[in-house]
Formats: sequence, structure tokens, C-alpha cells
Amino acid sequence: MNGADLGIILAYTAGIMLIFMTSWIFFKPLKFIGRIILNSFIGALILIIFNYFGQYTGIHIGVNEFTALIIGLLGIPGFIAILLVKLLI
Repeated sequence: MNGADLGIILAYTAGIMLIFMTSWIFFKPLKFIGRIILNSFIGALILIIFNYFGQYTGIHIGVNEFTALIIGLLGIPGFIAILLVKLLI
């Protein structure tokens, strides 16, 4: 193996490492955004189920982007916060 072959191997190795680092930088935020979207859909589903059973108690929380996003980001504490705001207003 002479010096030119070693240089080519090092260049390919550096290129592959650069591709992995770049893809990690770009896909990490996409994973976070995907998780927020998934949790928002789960939050909307929880709101729909709550509203189904809430019709018997007279408590109803509107299902929209804002409430689904709050529940998606905060989880159970977000649901409780929205419920408290609904009960206080």
C-alpha cells in the first residue's frame, strides 16, 4: 500500500464521517418535530375521548390545534391546565 492509497482511504473515511455528522444535525430536529406532531395527535384523541364522556357531566373542551398542541407538549399537566382554565372561565 503506497501513500496515494492511504490518502484516498482517509479521504473516503472523512467524507463518510462528514455525511453522518451532517445527517445527524438535520435529522435530530426533525425527530423532535415528529414527536411533537405525534403527541399532538394523541392529545387530540384524549380530548375526543374526554369530550365523549364529558357530555354526561356537561364539561366540554374544544378540540383544535391549540389545545391538542398544549396537551401534546405538556401531557397530563397540560390537560389539567386546560381543564382548570375551562372550569374557571
